[in-house]
Amino acid sequence: MDTDAPTGARARTRRAILDAAVEVLAKNPAASLADIAAAAGVGRTTIHRYFPERSDLMTGISAYFLERIETATMRARLDEGTADAALERLCQEYFELGGVLTFAFENPQMQDWTDWETETESDKALERLIERGHAEGSIDASLPAGWVADVLWSLLYSAWQYSRLREQPKHTSLSLCLRTLRKTIGTE
Repeated sequence: MDTDAPTGARARTRRAILDAAVEVLAKNPAASLADIAAAAGVGRTTIHRYFPERSDLMTGISAYFLERIETATMRARLDEGTADAALERLCQEYFELGGVLTFAFENPQMQDWTDWETETESDKALERLIERGHAEGSIDASLPAGWVADVLWSLLYSAWQYSRLREQPKHTSLSLCLRTLRKTIGTE
């Protein structure tokens, strides 16, 4: 597998392959690399240059998910404003990752990837944010940080499903998610 950080055209091609792989594999987990190549608009040899084996592609997808989560976490500006407001911004950023994260949560091939269990910088940033909310009183201090994080992910998954399965507009699902989050973590 190509371990160098791709830049420019290589990065765009890699992203196109990964995005296409998620889209194609979400619909058909048994899809071939040729199917993914066609969806990405590249040749099969190009996919093999980036991901020589299917397992390399799955590892690449997992790493891509974690990169996307890290980018979304940075965009949420967790150090700005009150902790509850920052948590809402984070929820909005993570909501935009719905397609790729739903794929990760629902795809059996991703369940065995061990790096999902490793605590990331984004996980640590979320925990610090929740603890700041406890200290400032904007997040109910009786709710452990791990519980609040799990509730956040559960609400996001519910919002993605509500939008996808009930064919609701994304903005409706996100609004319901944020309202429920506010009511769940707020102080009484």
